[in-house]
Amino acid sequence: MRKKNTLKTMIAAGLILGCCLTHAASNLVFCSEGSPAGFDPGQYTTGTDFDASAETVFNRLSQFERGSTKVIPGLATSWDVSPDGLTYTFHLRDGVKFHTTDYFTPTRNFNADDVLFTFNRMLDKDMPFRKAYPTEFPYFTDMGMNENITKVEKVDDHTVKFTLNGVNAAFIQNMAMSFASIQSAEYADQLLKEGKAKTINQKPIGTGPFVFSKYQKDAQIRFKGNKDYWKPEDVKIDNLIFAITTDASVRMQKLKKNECQITAFPRPADIKPLQEDKSLKMPSQPGFNLGYIAYNFTRKPFDKLEVRQALDMAVNKQSIIDAVYQGAGQLAVNGLPPTQWSYDETIKDAGYNPQKAKELLKAAGVKEGTQITLWAMPVQRPYNPNAKLMAEMLQADWSKIGIKANIVSYEWGEYIKRAHAGEHDVMLIGFTGDNGDPDNWLGTLYSCNSVNGNNFAKWCNDGYEKLVKAAAATTDVEKRTELYKEAQRVLKAQVPITPIAHSTVYQPMRTSVMDFKISPFGLSSFYGVYNEQ
Repeated sequence: MRKKNTLKTMIAAGLILGCCLTHAASNLVFCSEGSPAGFDPGQYTTGTDFDASAETVFNRLSQFERGSTKVIPGLATSWDVSPDGLTYTFHLRDGVKFHTTDYFTPTRNFNADDVLFTFNRMLDKDMPFRKAYPTEFPYFTDMGMNENITKVEKVDDHTVKFTLNGVNAAFIQNMAMSFASIQSAEYADQLLKEGKAKTINQKPIGTGPFVFSKYQKDAQIRFKGNKDYWKPEDVKIDNLIFAITTDASVRMQKLKKNECQITAFPRPADIKPLQEDKSLKMPSQPGFNLGYIAYNFTRKPFDKLEVRQALDMAVNKQSIIDAVYQGAGQLAVNGLPPTQWSYDETIKDAGYNPQKAKELLKAAGVKEGTQITLWAMPVQRPYNPNAKLMAEMLQADWSKIGIKANIVSYEWGEYIKRAHAGEHDVMLIGFTGDNGDPDNWLGTLYSCNSVNGNNFAKWCNDGYEKLVKAAAATTDVEKRTELYKEAQRVLKAQVPITPIAHSTVYQPMRTSVMDFKISPFGLSSFYGVYNEQ
């Protein structure tokens, strides 16, 4: 009798345990490379910021299919475009809930008012919230959307109409980008009444798959799975933790010890050992990126073409690729990657020529021993796995032509902020494409509109500007390609940048991580991902 009862007890306990194991909390730790500058995606331009906000907390009207450049519906279920290409009408998804947290409880679902708040805040410097929290929106202005969107109108609670000044061939792709993340107008009203408008950048509220929980600068960000997400099958993680780990070797050690299950940006030297570790997997793909040197036109002597040509010719690119990328990079010639449609294959490098570089500097009146600052990123990025080493190699290259480069670095958020302000002479930077359209490169990085944003060269050329604007204003792909190729030739001739490399992207993770997709845009997205614990 006692044995029977004992057996029943064991079976019951086993059933309870089985239940608990089946529904055990799913946790995932991501070893990220740096602290975000904030959590308001509209204010920033880097993947570090977007990973911690746009890809977790927020959604957009249109969005990119995970791991793809294909645009799919997001908070808008569909959209209509007028025959003249100047009016876009978005039909909004019904029943979408904003996050409930200890600092905000929504009283209504997502609607047209949230779309109007999001975009009017970027368009109108006199709107009350913008005046209470004055800030800039570099991506929005870099792409000229502040000039091209004439008005955003609420047709009804679930319909919004955008009217443009001119045709924008990539408008729907642009609306899927991180900066266009939809904010809660109700939350903004609450913050405005409390006199705490800037909190929107510290404690975010969105409709996305993860709810912001806690942030400790340079330590961790904690998110909870959104149980009310409008696409419940995409939320398979209960607790998502970003373990901020700036040192690449430490990130790899944590991965091997299972202290994190997925990490960012391995050093090239670590790739082979990681591939050989049976507890890990390492998917990879060609990077849709570019690492480059930007010369600041607002500071002398970089306003002189001969000086930029000299610095460009003095760079031993192949040596840098061998040492910094170690087989995981391809030499870059142009201002965009060769996988981007409209890439001009006829463009060639000036070539490594220190002697010619010396002659150019002399002709420009630059004295031997001239000192400049060379800014090097403090973090690994997809386009540059070791900016410090690259800077040291450039320092050695330029010393051979009589230029003394002093290497400068700052914490990542500060680095970008100061660079936007134009404090640098020359800087290492790069870019990973955001939407698959050439304008995302040629307009965002080098146009006059983007001088205070992603255009770190501060270069503004009227001829170039006319070409990229004309290309963006037509939907004829053949014509756009022709215009973009001509723009690339102007870019190459004027040397606002020296392209260095396109890198291969590797994504180290534990074998327990399932359904993670490498983003062509260099972002880390965890919706749809789960961890088999």
